Amino acid sequence: MPVVDLHAHWFPQPWIDLLLKEAEGNGAKMGKNEKGHPVIEVIGVPLKSVFRPDMVEPDAILKSMNDARVDVRAMSLTNPMVYWAPPAFGLKLSRAYNDACVALHQAHPDRFLGTIMLPLQAPNLAVQELDRAAKLPGMRAVYLAMHVGGKNVDEKALWPVYQRCEELGLPVLMHPVNPLGIERMRQFHMRNLCGNPYEAGIAAASLIFGGVLDAFPKLDFMLPHAGGTFPWLIGRYDQGARVRKELKHMKQLPSAYLRRFYYDTVSHHPQLIRFLIDLVGADRVVVGSDYNFDMGYKQPVEFVEQVPGLTERERKLILRENAARLLKL
Repeated sequence: MPVVDLHAHWFPQPWIDLLLKEAEGNGAKMGKNEKGHPVIEVIGVPLKSVFRPDMVEPDAILKSMNDARVDVRAMSLTNPMVYWAPPAFGLKLSRAYNDACVALHQAHPDRFLGTIMLPLQAPNLAVQELDRAAKLPGMRAVYLAMHVGGKNVDEKALWPVYQRCEELGLPVLMHPVNPLGIERMRQFHMRNLCGNPYEAGIAAASLIFGGVLDAFPKLDFMLPHAGGTFPWLIGRYDQGARVRKELKHMKQLPSAYLRRFYYDTVSHHPQLIRFLIDLVGADRVVVGSDYNFDMGYKQPVEFVEQVPGLTERERKLILRENAARLLKL
């Protein structure tokens, strides 16, 4: 079975072309950096995204996969995603991305899978696009940011989307976007170093405390960055459920939900993955590279092989079998 990478990013050229044509007047500004690469700046968000060739051109991505001993990648959109746009343009951007994923999969069916982007700022349109995209070849999961326009992911407005994901048997892969508290993390790249893993802790807590996991018991979620802060705060979450009136509605301790999530390997510390395996089980850990950012892995397989005490069975689960089960390959 192939090595499967579930955390890798891509900006398709047709999606960029749509931004270049219509972003102005729809909530964003387009420009170029000193190297001539397209840049988007969402109005009101202190973060620019650069569309470098290695994040756009399939041949560059394939070369990186071969160099990294990765056979299959599930491609996903990253900052700025689409939630910032007016609903109609958000839907248009989502469709452009999803259709590009299908074309990539059809061009390289053994190497690329797609994840479905949805305009969650308009849940009715999101369900509409979900029903369309779920029928397309190579689309194996739904991609969801850890907040939608500053609202947590347990918002009842999102529940129809979760319901449809569960009915379709599609897992939800999560990713941070514009982390909370960014005004205090402008220096030292803290918006990534701190902000991204903190977002995972908030997202997991929202799904647990807000009842999403209870309401949709067959729906799988994957957390990036080895679950961020979530696994390491589970003792605090449990204690809160025991003593705080705000959590008296909980029917079981938050630690009972640890195995409702899958976790990728992007931790940058092999011992942390060993702890994670011991906490949640090797059958809940999947390969991630965070392609192609400097905070990701160029050699994700090599990192897995550095995990202390890794058995051959654990290795096979993490490198391929868990992803195959999650994506129903």
